Amino acid sequence: MKVFSAVTFVLLVACVRGESAVTDGLSVEDMLDRCMDGRHHKTQPGPEGSLYNQCAPWKDRACCRASTTEQLHQPLWLNFDWHHCGQLSESCERHFKQDLCFYECSPNVGPWLVPVNMQIRNERFAGVPLCATDCNRWWTACKDDMTCSGNWGVSWNWTSGQNTCPHGAECRTFQDYFGTPSNFCRNIWNGSFEVVDDSAPCFTQWFNGTNPNDRVARLRAEEIVSARGGAVTSASAPRLLVVAIFIAMGLAMGLDFLN
Repeated sequence: MKVFSAVTFVLLVACVRGESAVTDGLSVEDMLDRCMDGRHHKTQPGPEGSLYNQCAPWKDRACCRASTTEQLHQPLWLNFDWHHCGQLSESCERHFKQDLCFYECSPNVGPWLVPVNMQIRNERFAGVPLCATDCNRWWTACKDDMTCSGNWGVSWNWTSGQNTCPHGAECRTFQDYFGTPSNFCRNIWNGSFEVVDDSAPCFTQWFNGTNPNDRVARLRAEEIVSARGGAVTSASAPRLLVVAIFIAMGLAMGLDFLN
């Protein structure tokens, strides 16, 4: 008995294909000239004249506005409390503010954007290559401070309107929750960063003068476009194989919607 239909076939192919990346179909320049689709982000990066305090490095080309950078230096930003287990040390708090400036202001994350469905954004960056030196400094500043979560991106209790510790979670040191610098930088924001050696193309969260992350973003954008026009990759081959099997099944069953 014929159990497949045109609709069934299309749905199966869609499931095999998976969720499209934000970079699908974009040129190199398109990827480098867009900002994350977030509540306070601009559509395209551009000059701001001046940005507040730790966000200043991005003033020549930013995805944030000056008013945003002033607000994010306040104790609470988007109702997120860094001090959920007591006051963070000054050095640790400074690194988290620098990370927040990067999140709001960086014009370089286009090649790493993926879609999400959240109140504050429709996209996020994932797997951005963070220089090991930057990660180690962040870790050194925070490892003895206290938290109650090993993933600040997803694990909070928001019933009060701002983040509080998950039910049953204990306040312990970052060292206890994360163990190593690389685990900390990779998991603190649910995979937003991937730590790489400084000898490889990698991002820094602080710079003076010319933005060194511009070059890293362009290299990645060129890799994406090159791979798109090149041979089938090992990651995409299994999906294409399954699609081919479904097509063959459809032909064998005499489904005329493929003609």
